[in-house]
Amino acid sequence: MKETIRPLDLTGEYLIDEGCYITEVSNSDADPELSIARARVPPGVTTRWHRLHRTAERYVILSGLGRVEVGNLAPRDVRAGDVVLVPPAVRQRIANTGPDDLIFLALCTPRFRAANYEDADESAA
Repeated sequence: MKETIRPLDLTGEYLIDEGCYITEVSNSDADPELSIARARVPPGVTTRWHRLHRTAERYVILSGLGRVEVGNLAPRDVRAGDVVLVPPAVRQRIANTGPDDLIFLALCTPRFRAANYEDADESAA
């Protein structure tokens, strides 16, 4: 890794099949141990069930209200300041339960790679 400062650029935001919008904040071969993405879930949207193999993920809720489901835990309401820990290969999804966008950072270790992503939504079968 080399010292770098990357300004946040929301113009690169894109919609993923999971149902939320992603802005890649930091995800490169130059820093393979960690990736950071800004996720935005519109009001009323629940993301698809999914899991990341060989990758741990943490959600840091920045704004909005949501309900997260992780593995065998009971659904839990989340808000700004909450942190959600998702071990590798554990099924997860999040719903926006508030009137405004739910925005959170998704921090992955090692960095996110599409090859490690699995759609785990039963409706996908």
